[in-house]
Amino acid sequence: MKKIRCPVCGRMFDPETTEAMPFCSRRCRIIDLGRWLGEQYAIPHVEKDEEDEDSETPRLSDHESPEDYY
Repeated sequence: MKKIRCPVCGRMFDPETTEAMPFCSRRCRIIDLGRWLGEQYAIPHVEKDEEDEDSETPRLSDHESPEDYY
């Protein structure tokens, strides 16, 4: 019988005894959902620098003009 740790409460439990995997109980599953909905958890967002955006913009060569693309 392998036990794992609940990510919310930290309690060790047998995964075969719960219907709320990876949580030990429904209560911990609902607490985790509430944290996501309350924005306590967040995925980090990295802002791009203006230099990075400029490097992604296609450049026209000296002999090209915008009309060449229309």
